[in-house]
Amino acid sequence: MKHYIELTKPRITWLILMSTGVGYYFGIHPGTSSDWHTRAGILLLFHTMLGTGLIASGTAALNQWFERTSDAQMRRTAGRPLPMGKMSAPRALWFGIVVAAAGFFDLGFGVNWLTAFLGLLTLAGYLFVYTPLKKRSHLSTVIGAVPGAMPPLMGYAASYGALNQEAWALFAILFIWQFPHFLAIAWMYREDYARAGIRMLPVVEPDGLSTARQIVLYASTLIPISLFPVLLGMTGKVYFIGSLILGAWFLYTGVRVAFDRTNIRARQVLLASVIYLPLIYTLMVFDRPAS
Repeated sequence: MKHYIELTKPRITWLILMSTGVGYYFGIHPGTSSDWHTRAGILLLFHTMLGTGLIASGTAALNQWFERTSDAQMRRTAGRPLPMGKMSAPRALWFGIVVAAAGFFDLGFGVNWLTAFLGLLTLAGYLFVYTPLKKRSHLSTVIGAVPGAMPPLMGYAASYGALNQEAWALFAILFIWQFPHFLAIAWMYREDYARAGIRMLPVVEPDGLSTARQIVLYASTLIPISLFPVLLGMTGKVYFIGSLILGAWFLYTGVRVAFDRTNIRARQVLLASVIYLPLIYTLMVFDRPAS
């Protein structure tokens, strides 16, 4: 069981569910079936989180099945169940298929088919576009950021039943946030990626100049993008001030890595990114105007 749980990448799944929950919260409108003060709303939220968690876990397992050869060549991932021979490839494959399918049907029958379709689109984009592209072009990061930013859309579609500007504002924040986050990881593990033949930007351009510039570019872009909820009336002044402070701090860590392209600075960007996202979500939730 321990090895099956490892296949699901629990830490990543937790971030996915957090983003889904925020999307669900902003899609709630008083008096609708998604209002969690009602029994129907509680049940809808349960199926949203369960189905999303299952389809995310299944996608993670299938990703490890697809990349088992590359994982064996990287120190960072060599300890995973498949490279270590702790589980056979067919078992991992069927586990991923069954779990992902369970998540899809739970979302379809327990929530709505729009949410299920978005989950399926996320799985397909991640496994069949992003994953094979990683060995062909560093632009795979851009492609991979699309399925990576889908959880808020799924949450919003679950509670609201459709997608609107608010949903896409949440998508945009998560989409841009991913670039500094993953570029920092790519710089820290560039030798690993090179060994496995994965063409991340620091592998293609090993001096790190372009990597640092993109970290600064996307961290800068995240500041105005994070203000979309304010413009749409989703949040108030507390979020406005807090998002500017968090954005400036995130950008500061990016600027530092631009001047000092070391693993230590890249790790600081990574740390800032994993702190930034929960805090920005917390500000959104607590500063949502009363309906």
